[in-house]
Amino acid sequence: MSIDTNNKESNHRMIWNELKWLPSEEQLAQFIHLQDLLKEWNKKTNLTRLVDGDDFWTAQVCDSLLPLNEELQYPELSRKYIDIGSGCGFPGIAIAIAMPNSNITLLDSSSKKTTFLKEVSKEIGLNSRITVVNERAETAGRDPIFRSNFDYAIARAVASANVVAEYLVPFLNSTGQALIFKGGWSEEEEQILTKALIKLNAEIQRTHKFLLPNNRGIRNIIRISSIQKCPNQYPRSVGKPRKQPLGY
Repeated sequence: MSIDTNNKESNHRMIWNELKWLPSEEQLAQFIHLQDLLKEWNKKTNLTRLVDGDDFWTAQVCDSLLPLNEELQYPELSRKYIDIGSGCGFPGIAIAIAMPNSNITLLDSSSKKTTFLKEVSKEIGLNSRITVVNERAETAGRDPIFRSNFDYAIARAVASANVVAEYLVPFLNSTGQALIFKGGWSEEEEQILTKALIKLNAEIQRTHKFLLPNNRGIRNIIRISSIQKCPNQYPRSVGKPRKQPLGY
């Protein structure tokens, strides 16, 4: 066995140990296939720079799944997820691989990215459980097909938390959770988010701070739950959540 192969297996073990979860052979093959497809597509269209080695396994796969390490312990449960601003498929496709009984909606406003997501979902055998939607969050959040219809609404590296909350909360069912992925997280940001959530009839359930393996930095996860049904005026029209963010 080559040194390179040993290093790869060591990196994988570190990630699975961190997640307290071990993929099946089929799931590992799907992750590897996903990485190969990302590399191939990246040659013709710039999707992400995080496609090689540790960039892929830690900064993409582990970063996508670590916030869901509680859910990973019960992969047999059937849940409905929506990934807002899915980009090149993280965390959405990683969740779809890891949670084989769940259904995932990948939402992105870029047709270039949704074309990639549709092709990749088909290639790695997940298109029966993945729905790809080329739409803005503000529009989809008002659509009866999607509104109040998900157990989890998730966004990774999209915008400030108070803006993202307005995108996510309208998608939640009565017992659903919104997960916002952040790098840094301050008391001031938490205060602004708390004020924004009052308008959305939601509250911070709890926050987690994770340290990614291989010195890849800190990740803060804010879990939000609804108190009552989200008021019909949210999300506001396209662009308004960013231009006039809640919480101020």
